[in-house]
Amino acid sequence: MANKRDYYEVLGVDKNATADELKKAYRKLAIKYHPDRQQGKSDAEKKDAEEKFKEAAEAYDVLSNPDKRARYDQFGFAGDQMGGAGGGFGGFDINDILNEVFGGGGFGGFGGFGGFGGGGRRQQHVNRGTNLQVRVKVTLQDIAKGCEKKLKIPRMVSCKACNGTGAKDGTAYSTCHTCNGSGVETTVLKTMFGVMQQQSECHTCHGTGKEIKEKCRECGGHGLKRVEDIVTVNIPAGVAEGMVLKMSGKGNEAPGGGIPGDLLIIIEEIKDTQLMRNGDDIIYNLIIDFPTAVLGGKVEVPKVEGQALVTIKPGTQSGSVLRMRGQGLPSTSGYGTGDMLINVMVYVPENVNSEERRAIEALRDSKNIKPNESTRSRIFKHLRKLFD
Repeated sequence: MANKRDYYEVLGVDKNATADELKKAYRKLAIKYHPDRQQGKSDAEKKDAEEKFKEAAEAYDVLSNPDKRARYDQFGFAGDQMGGAGGGFGGFDINDILNEVFGGGGFGGFGGFGGFGGGGRRQQHVNRGTNLQVRVKVTLQDIAKGCEKKLKIPRMVSCKACNGTGAKDGTAYSTCHTCNGSGVETTVLKTMFGVMQQQSECHTCHGTGKEIKEKCRECGGHGLKRVEDIVTVNIPAGVAEGMVLKMSGKGNEAPGGGIPGDLLIIIEEIKDTQLMRNGDDIIYNLIIDFPTAVLGGKVEVPKVEGQALVTIKPGTQSGSVLRMRGQGLPSTSGYGTGDMLINVMVYVPENVNSEERRAIEALRDSKNIKPNESTRSRIFKHLRKLFD
């Protein structure tokens, strides 16, 4: 990771770039470094172009995906670990990216990106199941240590009666006459970049490569049935509101076989009644009485887990902040722990009885009760630091 360039720098865009700006920047680099443009160059130049071509594809893969981009913006390359099982920044397919940006089966007649040694590969149609999303609520206590959640997930799985074919007994089908079983239809287009092959799902078999003669009674010819699975999700320590974890292959299965979709777990943080969160820090607003502020004392405060006894020094001012280092939340990167910050506020009674009033009146003219210029200056400097 240390040798990687910033993804925004790779594409030559700023951090507020829109989806269209990202696509335009990547398209420009893909054209510049594509194999078709490297003919007649030295092996070193071709190798350099290959690395830059792949670097641009990786950058676009991350920044064009809202979830990956959010993790990258917050955690940098460490966000690679935040996608759950198989859910990092890696594993992208350059052909998929080229298809998204240029359309069809690749670029310049390659039918896909086959490397710089010459000769592309023919793309094969692979069914993919759809992704599922579920929201999981976690408390500060869950976030502090990480936790395990068991979820009941309704999902579509392959029908056992027809082996996912959608045909009666799994045999009542024939090869599709339109695509000859490939599941895709290919159209050849001539463009300014050369000849491009555009592939789309076969309109007859909808990508399965098969024509059903008699539908399966269990699934009605869909090849999939709805079930409820119990899934165990491991929530890592330090997660935050809106973070997305991914469990690969736990989404809907694909009809007729193929790659199952993913399960996306969206984190929802339950607000604590006493503690507030600010990144990895925990904040608690402590209200103390006037005598404790003047004379000092011991006060019990809540933590994420359990209680803590803190010392109030004599003469503590309202607005003072006490810091308990390492008593916050762990970082999602796995390095370091936040602090607990205690905001001290001195309570001024709204109503007093006659005896209390006489006692306070007796103190009104005391020199130690009234702030002098030195005291005012010291308090103002302290308060200014809180806002710097």
